[in-house]
Amino acid sequence: MQPYELSLAAAADAIRARRLSPVELVDSVLDRIEKVEPHLGAYVTVAAEQARRAASEAEHEAAQGRYRGPLHGIPMGLKDLIDVSGMATTASSRVRAGHRATADSTVAARLSAAGAILLGKTHTHEFAFGLTTPQTRNAWDHGRVAGGSSGGSAVAVASGAATFALGTDTGGSIRVPAALNGVVGLKPTYGLVPRHGVTSLSWSLDHVGPLTRTVEDAALVLTALAGHDPRDPASLSVPAADYRPVAGTDLTGLRIGLPRTYYFDTVHPQVETAVRHAIGQLEALGAQLVEVDIPMTRYIQATQWGLMVPEAGAYHEGSLRTVPELYQEDVRILLEASELMSAGDYVRAQRSRTLMRAEWARMLEEVDVIAAPSVPMPAVGADEETVTWPDGTVEGVSDAYVRLSAPANITGVPALTVPVGHDSAGLPIGMQLLGRPLGEPTLLRVGHAYEQTQPARALATAA
Repeated sequence: MQPYELSLAAAADAIRARRLSPVELVDSVLDRIEKVEPHLGAYVTVAAEQARRAASEAEHEAAQGRYRGPLHGIPMGLKDLIDVSGMATTASSRVRAGHRATADSTVAARLSAAGAILLGKTHTHEFAFGLTTPQTRNAWDHGRVAGGSSGGSAVAVASGAATFALGTDTGGSIRVPAALNGVVGLKPTYGLVPRHGVTSLSWSLDHVGPLTRTVEDAALVLTALAGHDPRDPASLSVPAADYRPVAGTDLTGLRIGLPRTYYFDTVHPQVETAVRHAIGQLEALGAQLVEVDIPMTRYIQATQWGLMVPEAGAYHEGSLRTVPELYQEDVRILLEASELMSAGDYVRAQRSRTLMRAEWARMLEEVDVIAAPSVPMPAVGADEETVTWPDGTVEGVSDAYVRLSAPANITGVPALTVPVGHDSAGLPIGMQLLGRPLGEPTLLRVGHAYEQTQPARALATAA
C-alpha cells in the first residue's frame, strides 16, 4: 500500500510511531495529484512547494518529540471558499479574479495549529450555488457529475489526492459529493464549527465540515475544528470534546428511526436496496428499528429555497449589479431570482423553519438516529439536467440531489453520510445518518460500528 492510500487514522499512527514521515506522505499524495488531477479537475490550485516545506517542518518537529496530535503531518485540501492568508479564495468564479485573503479562516488556522498540511484549494460549484461542480469529474466515472458544491474536496479524497478535505454544506454540499464519490461526509450541528473567514452562500444554512475516507477520520478532523469563535455570530459555546468513536460494534439499546415517509418515497431501487441492507446491518448489531414519519415534508423544498435564495441574493447584491456577466449562467439566474422574492416569502420560510425544527425535535425524542439514503440516485451523466422516475415524474438533477439533504440544513441537526456499496454500474451509494443537535458522538458511533463490519474500501477505480 502506498502512503497516499492510507486513511488519516492509519497515517497518523504511522507518523507517530515513526514508521512514516510527513515528507514521505506528502510526496506520495503530491505524486498522486500529478497523476490524477488532469483527469479529475479536483483542485483550483496546488501549493506543492509550500506543502513540501510544511512537511519538512512537521518531520523536524516529530523528530524533536513535538507531536501536535493525529493531524500532525497529514495533507489536506480546502474548498476554495475557505480563506488561507496570502492565497486566493476564488469560489471557482471569475468574480473573484485577483482576490487574496489577508488572514486565515478559523478552520484553516485550527487545522494548521493541529499540524495538518495544506495541499491546495479544491473546486466548488461557483460560490457553492449548485449540486454538480461541473468543472470537476466524478472519481469513479469521469463522464458523471462529481456532486456539489464541495465536489473538488470529495473527488480529491476519493482518488487519493488528499488524505482529508474540508467542504461546506448549505443544502447538502458536503453529503451529496461524498455520497456520489464513495467517501464519508459530515455536516455538523449548525454553529458547532465556526465559519469566520468562509465565503457565505446562505448564512442561516451554511455549515463547514470534513470529507474523509472513514468515520474515524471524520471524528479526528471534527475534534480539531469544533469550538466557539465569537467572530461567527452563530457559533455555539460548547466545551472542547474528543469526538473519536469508542471501539466496538455493539449498538444494543440504540433506537434507529426508519422513515415511513419522504426519504424512501422517490429513490433509485438500487439505492433503496443498499441502504435498507445497511440499516439491517445496524439492527444485527443490536439497534432497535423504530418507524417514524418525517414531519412537514410538503414544505421542505419551499423552505430550503425560500431561505437560501434571498440570503444568497443579499450577499451578491453589489457584484450582481456591477459585473453580472462574470457569473456562470446557472448561478446568475438563481441570484437574479432572489430579486423576485418578497420579504413576506422570506418571513414565511423562516416561520416554516421554526415549526419544522420543533417537529423534528419531537421526532428525535423517540429515536436516537434516523437512517436514510443520502441522495436519491447515484451520479448522473455530466450532461443530464433532469431525471425521469418510473412513475413518469421529471425532476431537475439539482432538485433531486438537494431533496434528501435539505432537512438537516433547515433544522440544523447533524448529518453523516457513509458509503454502503455500489450500484450495478460500480457507482457509490451512501447512507445518511441524522441525529439530535450536538449528537455527533452518537452519529459517529453508529457510522463507525457499521464500517467495522464491512471490508476496507479501496480508492476510486476510475482515478
